[in-house]
Amino acid sequence: MPVVSRADHSASPPRIEIPRDYNAAEDLIERNLVAGRAEKVAYIDDKGRTTFGELARRVNRFANLLALLDVRQEERVFLCLLDTIDFPTCFLGAIKAGAVPVAANTLLTSRDYDYMLRDSRARLLVVSAALWPTLAPVVAAIPTLKRIVISDGEVEGHSSLAQLMERASPQHQTVATTCDDPCFWLYSSGSTGAPKGTVHIHSSPITTAELFARPILGLTENDTVFSAAKLFFAYGLGNALTFPLSVGATTVLMAERPTPAAVFKRLIDHDVTVFYGVPTLFAALLAAPDAPARSALALRRCTSAGEALPAEIGKRWSERFGVDILDGIGSTEMLHVFLTNRPGDVRYGTTGKPIPGYELRIVDDDGKPVPRGELGELQIKGPTAAAMYWNNRARTRTTFVGEWTRSGDKYRIDDDGYYVYGGRSDDMLKVSGIYVSPVEVESALISHPAVLEAAVIGRDDSDLLTKPAAYVVLKGGNKGSEALAEELRQFVKSQLAPYKYPRWVTFVDELPKTATGKIQRFKLRAQAAGG
Repeated sequence: MPVVSRADHSASPPRIEIPRDYNAAEDLIERNLVAGRAEKVAYIDDKGRTTFGELARRVNRFANLLALLDVRQEERVFLCLLDTIDFPTCFLGAIKAGAVPVAANTLLTSRDYDYMLRDSRARLLVVSAALWPTLAPVVAAIPTLKRIVISDGEVEGHSSLAQLMERASPQHQTVATTCDDPCFWLYSSGSTGAPKGTVHIHSSPITTAELFARPILGLTENDTVFSAAKLFFAYGLGNALTFPLSVGATTVLMAERPTPAAVFKRLIDHDVTVFYGVPTLFAALLAAPDAPARSALALRRCTSAGEALPAEIGKRWSERFGVDILDGIGSTEMLHVFLTNRPGDVRYGTTGKPIPGYELRIVDDDGKPVPRGELGELQIKGPTAAAMYWNNRARTRTTFVGEWTRSGDKYRIDDDGYYVYGGRSDDMLKVSGIYVSPVEVESALISHPAVLEAAVIGRDDSDLLTKPAAYVVLKGGNKGSEALAEELRQFVKSQLAPYKYPRWVTFVDELPKTATGKIQRFKLRAQAAGG
């Protein structure tokens, strides 16, 4: 088990000493048994409750099942699972057995899964019955795939996870691994195109907990946590697996998609104290006509990541529910949040300050530091960086540069040392020779009372000069019209420098997003180019 010493949380990071011989799953499970939490509830999903002791036995059964299915150490186990108790069971069970789980986005197409299964060379697929129709057309053609197991239901011709686990022993001797061994993969969310298999090592999960969950969130065994971001997402994996298991907190899981009604139900029914969301969801929750009163919620912490949180949404949430949203940024490559606002030090419109344990720098196109106040690319140095992109040496070498990881995000540091998001590097617009951040324009649009969501891209005018173009989702009861479009253009002009206003406003029913809530501006650009 890691040795952690803390002298001063606010001034310096904890010193984390992880032994050479180390298994991430064994640590996260055993620390709760040693602490006497065997009978405490670890997970609440849509079907029931699972104690830490029951979770340990389920994890052992799955680890033993892998041996019965001839899955060997370091071979990949592809998990396409909804957020139920089967996800932590299979994810941790695979790690304990020395195999490498690959957590897949559950909202992809058959073509996407065909690519990932081939790329990962997975030997075993564990899939939720509800997701099987999307996997079914491609699995027979995957040469490495030897067995398919069905979670939470039955599919003719394939084994049931529940039935197979009943035959496996609840006792398991952890397979010997080291802190630097490949532990699990996450595929990048695809906000900029083709996903990449991102390989993380055994020491990284607990390190994220010791650097963020404990000192920043103040997470303890007395908390009940709920993450609307799903477990397959790096953000959600930390929120709903690593962090609560690291301290013995109780976690609420939800298989369905996070509608406002579904989210509020979990928050109220289970007295959730820590809620992890994304900006689009916070906007939807605020717009919900049946949102509960502040007194109905037990929240003490809320966090946001995945996309920059517009200041207006943060302020409205704080006023409405009496708790700040800690907006932060992480990445699949860094595993979780490395830059964030803090309790008692929230400045909406910024992403806060670096988490102790991570070093950040902002550089220009030549890799040289930019003066304070100027936009540049954010780069990160820290202990949780991924080992590599699987089978993609070229992208590995351009993203992981020595000890530094390139984020692809534009940032500037304001006069008080807070980091201000300026959009993705490939989303930035240059209007009249001046960089314009799509996020800044989107934030202005969202502050209009009729607007629910907005996305801004660059579009060429008749002179082939780039100007901002906005795609807008309206709140219920509002209808798109040229009059409203002109009102929005003038509204942005009143909020920002005149050259930043959107020359075109298109009203849409929804914006293209990844499953984790990131707006896919590249799809809007492709649509605009095609139209």
